Amino acid sequence: MQAIYPGKYRPTLTHSFIRLLASRRLLHKCFTQNIDTLERRAGVPNFKVVEVRGSFTSQKCIDCHEPYDDAQMKEHIRNKEVAHCEKCGGLVKPGIAFSDESPPDEFMRAIPSVGMADLLIIVGTSLTMPSFASLADSANPLCPRVLINLDKVGDLGQRADDVLLLGKCDEVIRDLCKELGWGQELMTFWEETRIDEDTTPKESIIDNEAELQTKVDDLVSKIGTALALDQGQEKLKNEPKTEDKDKPTGEAEAKIVQGEKLPVGAVPTPEDNPVSKVDVEPSLCSDLPANQSSSRREDTPGKL
Repeated sequence: MQAIYPGKYRPTLTHSFIRLLASRRLLHKCFTQNIDTLERRAGVPNFKVVEVRGSFTSQKCIDCHEPYDDAQMKEHIRNKEVAHCEKCGGLVKPGIAFSDESPPDEFMRAIPSVGMADLLIIVGTSLTMPSFASLADSANPLCPRVLINLDKVGDLGQRADDVLLLGKCDEVIRDLCKELGWGQELMTFWEETRIDEDTTPKESIIDNEAELQTKVDDLVSKIGTALALDQGQEKLKNEPKTEDKDKPTGEAEAKIVQGEKLPVGAVPTPEDNPVSKVDVEPSLCSDLPANQSSSRREDTPGKL
């Protein structure tokens, strides 16, 4: 979890561009698949950010749903410790939607707002997540759509007013801001994201979104598995130990053969367990088919 916990990476120029739009009152909503909260760290107002997979901005108990303190959660993650609810002792989980969970309610409530946009900017995404990809089609048919991405994705480019700006996102956005006269403002906002020398610029996160999404899915899955395992261990640890009353002891461990006790490990002889001979007609016998083995095949962040 430390690998994806906020604080390790610095926002990119692309994140700062979103803040620039917000500062000029041009941003209605920022939809994102990322869980790293870099949009917020770049200065995008919280109420403008809609996270389809949730994020690390909150955490709660998986049993009683009691909220958990941010500072305490951060300390537990730093020490590689599992956080437990102070109310019921249950496990605490970050506010991230796992692969088998529905998107957060905030995302579902914000979907209609896409239809009210007069310009839709799609940046650094493969549009492979169904619930997220559908947002591009939710825009008003008269709303221009601008794609800033390494590659063409979805049906973008099929409408007459679609605009495709293909290339590295940070470079395209830098050039775009220069043309708009926002170049210095963009760089000022980005410089404000510099925190300390330990913060690594996340230069390739937007351009390699597909690869990042795979890593995020894998990490989220591992978090879920770790929580499940820890929960099982806690349950076993808290269960009272009981003696198995049915376990045979002493002479009771002897097996009974024909009414007589046979010591454990001994092999019964024909005298101990006589078997009567049975005549079988040869015509009733047939060769059994050879054992056959079968194998089962298993088929196996962008912003708006």
